[in-house]
Amino acid sequence: MKKKQKRYNPSKTFKTTKAIIEKRYNILSILIILLLLFLFIRLYYIQIVKQEYYTQKVMDSKVTTYEGSTAARGRIYDRFGRLLVDNEPVKTIYYKKNNLNTKEEIKLAYQVSYKLQLDYEKVTEKMLREFWVLNHVDQAEKKIKKEEWQALEERKMKTAEIEALKRERVTIEELQSLTEEDRKACYLYHLMNKGYAYSEKMIKTTDVTDEEYAYIASNVGNLRGFNVRLTWNRTYPYGNVFKSILGNVSTYDTGIPADMKEEYLKKGYTLDDRVGISYLEYEYDAILKGKKDVYQKTNEGDILIEKGNRGNDLYLTIDIELQKKVEEILIDELKKAKKEANTDYYDHSFVIVTDTKTGGILAMAGKMITEGKDGYEIYDYTPGVFTSSLTVGSVIKGASHIVGYNTGALKIGERRMDTCVKLAATPLKCSWKSLGSLNDLTALKYSSNTYQFYTAMKVAGYQYVYNGSFKLGEDTFSTYRNTFKEFGLGTLTEIDLPNEKNGIIGKNDTPGLLLDFSIGQYDTYTPLQLAQYITTIANNGERLQLHLMDKVISSTSDEMLQTYERKVLNTVTTEEQYMKRIQEGFKQVLEPGGTGYNYIKAKYKPAGKTGTSQSFIDSNNDGKVDKETLTHTFAAYAPYDEPKVSFVIASPNVFYQKGRSEYTTAVNRRLTQRVSDAYFEIEKQEET
Repeated sequence: MKKKQKRYNPSKTFKTTKAIIEKRYNILSILIILLLLFLFIRLYYIQIVKQEYYTQKVMDSKVTTYEGSTAARGRIYDRFGRLLVDNEPVKTIYYKKNNLNTKEEIKLAYQVSYKLQLDYEKVTEKMLREFWVLNHVDQAEKKIKKEEWQALEERKMKTAEIEALKRERVTIEELQSLTEEDRKACYLYHLMNKGYAYSEKMIKTTDVTDEEYAYIASNVGNLRGFNVRLTWNRTYPYGNVFKSILGNVSTYDTGIPADMKEEYLKKGYTLDDRVGISYLEYEYDAILKGKKDVYQKTNEGDILIEKGNRGNDLYLTIDIELQKKVEEILIDELKKAKKEANTDYYDHSFVIVTDTKTGGILAMAGKMITEGKDGYEIYDYTPGVFTSSLTVGSVIKGASHIVGYNTGALKIGERRMDTCVKLAATPLKCSWKSLGSLNDLTALKYSSNTYQFYTAMKVAGYQYVYNGSFKLGEDTFSTYRNTFKEFGLGTLTEIDLPNEKNGIIGKNDTPGLLLDFSIGQYDTYTPLQLAQYITTIANNGERLQLHLMDKVISSTSDEMLQTYERKVLNTVTTEEQYMKRIQEGFKQVLEPGGTGYNYIKAKYKPAGKTGTSQSFIDSNNDGKVDKETLTHTFAAYAPYDEPKVSFVIASPNVFYQKGRSEYTTAVNRRLTQRVSDAYFEIEKQEET
């Protein structure tokens, strides 16, 4: 049976479709009405209910906040609150681009150069050529050939190359046609456009007259971009005393130096900020930098919304009166020594005075002497205290003794004959004279070399045989160096100054060099490392961090923000009895008969060690070591029963035997005597 098909009813289909459309239309209408209602309510809420809130939002969006120029830095004081670095107000004139075109800027340069006294002699031919091209546009265009313009269009030449050709083709006659007024405007235009386009250009930062300052200040509206500001410069009440270590600040012209840009920008600085660029100013820039004024730029003008302030104040451990005296003594003794025999290559000395209880540096100086046309000239060489190294000699024998005690190669009270040592393929090695029978204390007192040689050979596991073949164990040098580092020799002192050096560690490990090492004749150390070494002995083996910062005081509230806390870097690995033995030996060094007798007056109860080392120099700077000299060092502390101060004196190349004379200057002894006397005299005055 066939299934009966339904007949298509157009009328019914039309009615169904119409119903669906009407339903959807109604839904859409309701949605539109709801949406319009929501928008109406929202507009009512914004325009009526929250009108005041959103009006303020709009106003705020039109306000730009910006910072003023770099604020004055914090002051630097010595340990007793004596002012070392301050700020003085300075009138300056600056320029900042203000949407002027080149023609307008040139016109402005002519107008202002007439009123300012600048060093117009600094104008160069390059500046003049560029200025001529900018001031004679049509004539400069004609200096470019047709084929060169074509090459520019075809991108075979660059615009910079075309501009360079214009400047190059300015003739001598055209340059000579420039008047004095042209030259002045040229130089000022150069100052207005050098450096970053968006930064302030310092036009005049020194010797701004009242007339110049008043002229710019009263015409700011007409001289678009020019303005004046009262800024600051660093001043030094004690002149050049300790100035090199106090450090420097960048200038108005440079802002952040190019080589420091990345470092300072990461810290949130701006390119035109004045920042510390060396030593203490650099090390403590975050403390010393001031807080800038903050302004709002509005339609009504600029409004100060947050007042800035000077940076915080840094107090140092330095006693500036002692520092001043030390520098005077150094200069005086350098001049005296250069008049003595065999000082041909002696040209500098170092002095360090340290508070043994805290590691604070009380005085630190280096001076260098050179012979000029009009006599001797003195230069500051204080950074050499922690950047230059020298062969220090016997001063380190205390550390060598500790290696012997720790390894069992040396016993307390052990007696040995001071006889020369001869190893195979090695020259005879002796003390400075025959010293007879010695124990561990008198070996220090009289500074025996061979006593240390015997210890070193025992540390290496070698039983000495005259002219025998001495072989080193693999770790013998490491045994010595690891102990030396615990004293601060061969490792950084961690002083709060940038660029501290570590001396030079020898690369060759041979038996003969081990003997040299044990008496301070191989690795080299900085004078500052010697200061840490002697304070470590004074502190019963505690190696203190050496430092210059004492405390930080708020410049706005006088509140103590930071104070230095005594920091022990490590303690020497040894027994107390061994350290006491070294201290007793060092005490005897400065007693009658000792090599350091009369270096420091007995009433101060000193203990210490002298050092003499062979040094080798390149006398004519041809890259070859050609002269053998002697270097003198001395390290001591006082009083020996309750140490509070240490002294390090180092004088490289004090002796060079030119002829038959064996005379050796006593400059190191004289320096020690005078510096130690100065310390105790000043200490007495300051206590009263």
